[in-house]
Parts: sequence; C-alpha cells; structure tokens
Amino acid sequence: MRRTPLLTAVSALAAGVLVAAAPLAPAAGKPAVSIAADTYSWKNARIDGGGFVPGIVFNRKEKNLAYARTDIGGAYRWQESTKSWTPLLDHIGWDDWGHTGVVSLASDSVDPNRVYAAVGTYTNSWDPKNGAVLRSVDRGATWKKADLPFKLGGNMPGRGMGERLAVDPNKNSVLYLGAPSGKGLWRSTDSGATWSQVANFPNAGNYAQDPSDTSGYASDNQGIVWVTFDESTGTSGNATKTVYVGVADKDNAVYRSTDAGATWQRLAGQPTGYLAHKGVLDAKNGYLYLAYSDKGGPYDGGKGQLWRYATASGTWRNISPVAEADTSYGFSGLTVDRQKPGTVMATAYSSWWPDTQLFRSTDSGATWTKAWDYTSYPSRENRYTMDVSSSPWLTWGANPSPPEQSPKLGWMTEALEIDPFDSDRMMYGTGATIYGTENLTNWDGGSKFTVKPMVRGLEETAVNDLASPPSGAPLLSALGDVGGFRHTDLTKVPSMMFTQPNFTTSTSLDFAESAPDTVVRTGNLDSGPHIAFSTDNGANWFAGTDPSGVSGGGTVAAAADGSRFVWSPDGAGVHHTTGFGTSWQPSSGIPSGAIVESDRVDAKTFYGFKSGKFYVSTDGGATFKASAATGLPSGDSVRFKALPGGKGDIWLAGGAADGAYGLWHSTDGGASFTKLANVEQADTIGFGKAKAGASYQTLFTSAKIGGVRGIFRSTDKGATWTRINDDAHQWGWTGAAITGDPRVYGRVYVSTNGRGVIYGDTSDTGGGDNGGGTPAPTGSCAVTYKITNQWSGGFQADVQLSNTGSSAWNGWSLSWSFADGQKVSQLWNGEFTQSGAAVTVKNTGWNATVAAGSSVSFGFTGSTSGTNTKPAAFKLGDQNCTVN
Repeated sequence: MRRTPLLTAVSALAAGVLVAAAPLAPAAGKPAVSIAADTYSWKNARIDGGGFVPGIVFNRKEKNLAYARTDIGGAYRWQESTKSWTPLLDHIGWDDWGHTGVVSLASDSVDPNRVYAAVGTYTNSWDPKNGAVLRSVDRGATWKKADLPFKLGGNMPGRGMGERLAVDPNKNSVLYLGAPSGKGLWRSTDSGATWSQVANFPNAGNYAQDPSDTSGYASDNQGIVWVTFDESTGTSGNATKTVYVGVADKDNAVYRSTDAGATWQRLAGQPTGYLAHKGVLDAKNGYLYLAYSDKGGPYDGGKGQLWRYATASGTWRNISPVAEADTSYGFSGLTVDRQKPGTVMATAYSSWWPDTQLFRSTDSGATWTKAWDYTSYPSRENRYTMDVSSSPWLTWGANPSPPEQSPKLGWMTEALEIDPFDSDRMMYGTGATIYGTENLTNWDGGSKFTVKPMVRGLEETAVNDLASPPSGAPLLSALGDVGGFRHTDLTKVPSMMFTQPNFTTSTSLDFAESAPDTVVRTGNLDSGPHIAFSTDNGANWFAGTDPSGVSGGGTVAAAADGSRFVWSPDGAGVHHTTGFGTSWQPSSGIPSGAIVESDRVDAKTFYGFKSGKFYVSTDGGATFKASAATGLPSGDSVRFKALPGGKGDIWLAGGAADGAYGLWHSTDGGASFTKLANVEQADTIGFGKAKAGASYQTLFTSAKIGGVRGIFRSTDKGATWTRINDDAHQWGWTGAAITGDPRVYGRVYVSTNGRGVIYGDTSDTGGGDNGGGTPAPTGSCAVTYKITNQWSGGFQADVQLSNTGSSAWNGWSLSWSFADGQKVSQLWNGEFTQSGAAVTVKNTGWNATVAAGSSVSFGFTGSTSGTNTKPAAFKLGDQNCTVN
C-alpha cells in the first residue's frame, strides 16, 4: 500500500535514557519503582504483513538462510522449519526508534552467521538521530552498533532501491555502504565495526523526488543506492577487484572499480535518462543486469527499461521485455537464478493498474514471458494461481471489474529474489505482504505456478488506536494503511480488515462502554466518508455522513450507552450527533482539532483536550466548557481516557521534555488533575482487569519511570509501578495507544509504529480467575479427539472439550500423552506445552470461561513418524475426562 511518512512517531518523542532492566534506587522524595519484577510472554496479534517489504536477501552459501527488511518495522530472518519470519530488532528502544527503519541488509556469504543492517528512518528533521550499521555474529540474535555521522532513510523515497549495503564475497571483513543526502560511498575494513568515506568516489548522486519540498522528505538527494561485487575477480581472503556501484543520477548511474576500490570510473556507454534501481551480476555468464526507472520509487515511475552489460567486452544491450513507449511503469525487482544463471526475472514495480507485472527470461534476457497477459481486453490470462487463504484480507474485500483482479499480484514490487539453492522458490515483496511460490519452474513448462503469502511472523502495521471491549471480540484496532481489524482470536489472521468503508488509514475508534456492540471508527479516505459505525461489535460496518469540510478522520468518542457520538475530524470543528451520524451539529466552547473522549458511565458527558486546556460537556457534546485545571501539557501530544465504571474518573498522559510531561489523574470529571510524582514521562494510558483483591482496575502505560523507558503496570491506582517488558522487547516507539483486557488480568495490548499489535500475558497469577493458570474445575468433562487430515509425516486434529458438570469453568487446562512420538507443531485457540509425550493445552484469555453444558474447541497440526494412535486418556487438571 501507499505508505506516507509516519509523523506520529515524532510528535510525542522525548529524550530518555535506556537502562538495564534492574531495580533502581529512587530519586529523593520519589517512591521506589519495581523494574522487570514480572515475567511477561509477548506475541503479535496475528495480521501477517500489512506493510511495505522493500528488500529480501538470501545467503548464497547456506540453504534456507534468508532475511527481509521493512521500511519502519525492523528486520526478520526466515525460519524454514515453520515457514515463518522471526523479528530481529525488537530490542530497539524508545530513544532509538528511528533504527526500526531498515534501509539495507547484507548476509555474509563467507560466514553465514554474520548479518548486517543499515538502519535509520528519515534523513530530515523527523528523525533526530543519525543512522547506524548494526552487525551480528549470530544471525541477528544479538547486535553491536556502529553509529554513522549521517542519517539513513528506511522510510524515505528510493527505499526500494538497493541493496546499499554489501559484504565482499571474497574478503568478508570489507563492506560498502551507499549513503543518501550527498554523503557518498562508505567502507569498512573491520567487519562493520568502523566506517570511513571512500574519498575518491566521484559522484554522491543528485536525484531528488521533489527538490521544492521544504520538509526535506522528498527533496533529499537519494544518493548511492546499490553496491554489487563481481566475485569472479577475487580469491578467498583477498578483496574482490571489480565492484559496481549504482548512483541516483540519471546521467551517471553506474560506476565501476577494477582495483578493489582504489579508483572508480563511470561505466562507458551506459543508458541515460533513468535511475538504476538494481544491479544484479551473473558472474558465470559475465552479465550485469540493470533495472531502470525514470523515478526513485517506491510509488512513482512512469517509464522504464532493462539493460544487460557484458562485463568482459563492455557491450550494452537493451533487453527490455516491452518497448519503452508501451510502459507506464518503471522496473525495479531484479533477480537471477543462481542454479540456472541464464534465467532472469524483473518486476514492473510501479504498475498500479490493473496489476503489477512479473517478467521472466530463460535466455539471459533475449526473450521474455509475462506472469499475465491480455487475451481479448479486458480479459486476461494468468500463468499463476493465487491462494491467499492464509491471509484472506489481501483481497481487500474487493470485487473489481476486469482487467483488475482480487487479490492483486501486488504493487510496490521492488524486492524479488529466486532462492539461490532452489529454482522453484521465489519471494517478492509488495506494499502489504511477501508473496512467494515453491513451483516457479511450472512457468517454463506451460503449467501454472502457485503464489501464496510467505509472510507469517512478519508483522508490519502501524497502530493508531486500540480497544478491548468487555464483551465480544477481545481486540479492535485502528491501523495505518490497512484500516484495522477485529480479532476474535489473537492467534489467527482475521478474515478481513474493516470494510464499508475501507479507510486507507484508521485514526480513532471507540465502543459504547455499556453497549459494546456499538462501535465507531474514523479514518482517512481519498474520496468518501470518514466515519463508520457498527452495531455488532465491529463485525459489520456502515458509513456515516460527514459534516462539511472534513478532510481526515481525527478522533471520535461514543457515549457510554451508544446513543450519541462526538467527533473531532480534521478540517472541521468538533461535532456531535444522536444516532448514527446522519446529521451532525457543531459543538460550541471547544476548539477545532481537540482530542475527544467519553465518560464511561454518564452517556451525556464527553471530554476534550487541546493545547493545555481540558474541556467538559454534560449535554451530549452540544456545549463544552473549559476546566479550571492547570499544569497540564501545553502541547497536543496527549492521550487521555475515562475509567470504565467510574464516573468522572480520568487519566491523562503526555507532554514534552521541554515542559510538563507525565501522568495526571482526575476524580472530579476533569475539574482538577493531580500529577503522579513517581512518573517522569508518560505517553499512553489504558485500563485492564483488576488484580484479585484490588479495588481498582489495572493501569498500563508506555512511560519513563525510575529513569527507565518501558511498558509499566500498576495494580494500586498508580502508587507503585512494575515494568513488564524488558530490554529485548521494546519495539521502538510505543506512544500511540495501549489498553489492558477487561476480561484477562495482566493482559495488555501495545501499539507499535511498524511492528503491529503486541500483546503480553503475565506470569503473575494474582489475578485469580484470569485464564492463565491451571483451573480447579468441579463436575465432569468429556473430550472428542478427531484427526481431520493426515499426510506423510504430519497430521491435523481437532479437540472438543465439554463441560458436563453443573458449574462453569473459569480457566481450563487439558493434558494427554501421545503413544507414537507425535509432536505438536502449531496450535490454535489455546496455549500448549509439550515435554516428551506429555502435552498440556491451556485456554487463551477469550475462551477461559466454559459454562455448564457448553464446550470449547481447539485444533493443532503435528508431526508423526508413521503410526498416529489417538490418545486414550485426557485429564482436566487432575480430573479424568470421558473420551468420546
């Protein structure tokens, strides 16, 4: 999808000091703070993808070792055993949030344990810090950092070009890095520990997307965009002699050194008028392939060409699969089959309509075939089939007219790689996912190859708002680019994002506290409404009507009983309505752009905040009055919420380092606020189920407390705090939203700016009936175990657990033993552990309660060596169950 610059990650940032997760002595006069006193397990609420993947890198020495980079959501390593991706940069903390943007990756083909990442999100003022090169000797499990004297732009224009970072395939202590912003070419000779500029490199680039852009975003020189070694010109332990470098300069796009970087020359006879997005070398046949576009991407590009350069003779050949006059796009994705080097593939990365295009040649570019072509317009024939059943939302709920299809083959397709060890496996990145195939060579034989998402574990959504209602789905989300989702099961990909309407970005959502089936959301849309309503807990939606002047979603609040709504959209002042937004009336006494929320008890009370002032309405949002409260943050980097079940009980977080910053509490409907002395900085506030014996709901915040930035929990109304994340789980910037789960003690949902929705569960069983511990059920139970599918070496099974007693269960734990060495590999609708033959499955938070006479089900896939005998006995806690 189109990913615009994400400014939310800038507005609420403040300086902080990252400290090891250990108890700290309190400052004078401040309460002690418990740091990392609880152990949490952290996972993603599964969406699978959701953002732009501009780079995929396969290691060329070790099979099945691959990495992916994202523009704002970190880097990932492929896990072949589970066909999934493992995140590698979750350790990046609040102060270094920009380092979650990855502009380039390099995997060492001499020592596959080594991997490098060039990180930094923006080259302009939006990211206050310089870029860095991260280096790892354990495949990204741990990292060391080399700071750079310039910025890098993982989310800048041109981010799909590359790779800018490269390891010498003969002498792996040597690396090159192409810099943006006119900073030139850089080199390391000590495996990335230190870097120095290659002083004699002749061209730092000159292309900017829009030189007139005063923000510095589109006006930045895109610089040096790729480095490619000719491994045939070196020997093991000696620096490779021939190195090619791509430069963002339409007249001088490619340079070469033939003396290991001592001198450089513009490659003679090269095409002009284009930018070389990629340069891929086939050393066996002596060809350098280049993908050209008239723009830097990843959205733009109106014309393009493919060229082949013969490295021995210096001969150039235009091998474009279509005439330039027939293109409306640029080329970028480019790869060769290392098993069959004459096989080349490329993408039309900026072909938005009707679809992207993949091109394939098996004769070094002499002739080409397309992934799809027209038969008789608008009908088209595809060489592929698509299966998005693992990520069904990729259809966007669309039913387009031909020649468009749903799902699309993709867009923003700048990453394309054939597995160097497997000619049948290919992966490519899009604006929303990674697609791939494992039968690619069917293309050459005339049969169809299958395209599927290969993105599990890679979570790249930017989260703007979160809600966890007391009934219905446990999680509702408002997301950038993909709108948002209703999660009924956190371990499963939802079938569809919010539709009718499909907001390009959702900005705010709310539910009626005492009628949680009533939900409202707001968002951005190029043409169409900016507000939508649901009466079935977010399962289905219908559009509201905008008041005049609305240009963006803004914030929205639902009355406690769902009878009315208050909306503060972009482009128009605050408005209120009764019913579902068919007629809006301006609210008085509150400024345009205010943040709005509702009281969670009194259906006629709403609140607002703008520029240091708190506002209150007691007539359903018709009129607001400014509170007399003072000392609140003067800016608008504020988030506040009213406590469920507590009329007039409000918590407010926010501020900036150069003024008031922290957490405030009001118990009189906003008439006055008290600042918590033990919270130095806070950016979000949320509520969850109270701890057993506690008289107040659990508080959660993304904050700085005791000198440490982290995610914190309080079970005593903010008197004391516990840091619940650790230094390995920080996820950059987490300042947009947070909420606890009203049904599961300790569970928290955390927003990230590019790593999706993170949720955590506590090991603290102090919540009692929280769905996290082993139950002590009364009455009897029955189990039905059914094998639903079997294949060589594996199987799938469904288990139904029935409460045949007279009392409800509040949490359950079912155990059994396998007789034939079976192993559970993946389980849904529950949490499992296995030790030897013994398996235990516990409930998740949302299915903890099982009424008498009711049942709960879960399923799993497993491995087996042959015989697959069903378990003979099951226990619920210590109690034997009847086996059906």
